[in-house]
Amino acid sequence: MKPAAFDYVRPKSLAEAIAILSAAAGDAQILAGGQSLVAMMNLRVAAPDLLVDIARLDELRTVSETSDDVVLGACVTHAAIEDCLVPDPSRGFMPDVASNLAYRAVRTRGTLGGSLALSDPAADWPTVMSALAAQVLLRGPAGGRSVDAVDFATGVYETVRSADEIIESIHIPKLSPRARWGYAKFCRKSGEFANSIAATVRDPDRAYARVVLGAVNGPPIVLARTSSLLLAGDDGDCQQSIVEDLQGLDFDDFQASLHAAMASRAVRQVLT
Repeated sequence: MKPAAFDYVRPKSLAEAIAILSAAAGDAQILAGGQSLVAMMNLRVAAPDLLVDIARLDELRTVSETSDDVVLGACVTHAAIEDCLVPDPSRGFMPDVASNLAYRAVRTRGTLGGSLALSDPAADWPTVMSALAAQVLLRGPAGGRSVDAVDFATGVYETVRSADEIIESIHIPKLSPRARWGYAKFCRKSGEFANSIAATVRDPDRAYARVVLGAVNGPPIVLARTSSLLLAGDDGDCQQSIVEDLQGLDFDDFQASLHAAMASRAVRQVLT
């Protein structure tokens, strides 16, 4: 199957791209890496009237670093993160995740901002950015605004981003030297979409800990009680609280068991 007919434009600046999106009044889609969007268009799951190609905008490829955080432009690719071509605020967490995303060909074109904007429940970056307490900077006609990554996704392929806004960058706090992270993902085979994702971060020097579940048929879920107990560092209490945090969520028995197993593995990686 081939996509429905569409128009294509490649703006020369971020301001021009925003103006085009604003004029399109919701009938345009942003093209960055295109690794998910193009496939959806081929299946006619998505049928935009206009594609706005932002992949070559230098403004979305900039990278900066301070003593507290790293700012990655939205069009930084998975491969650049995997190969440590950009600063790593996560002490190895993000390069490890990037190296296990789909296949290398996808990673060379797919982008961090594109993954967040699409908000596929089975994608890795929404879960990881939520665990790292990242901030997503949006730019639109009214200017810029910052949104906590944990609040950015609102549903399946739904986010707080307006149709005339573009993700400009992602601000990621640096983990301290004593910080630990854990990551567990279940896929039926390597490279496929995940059935369950769990990301954990424990940073005692910043009094911060978070356990996040992804691939949950909606936005990533923070396991609040387990996150609090993780900071205290008691594995036994954490394992029991995982079960308690999952109670009342909309999972069948298999899903609950799978998510509990992934969360358990990720927590143990942090505490052992």
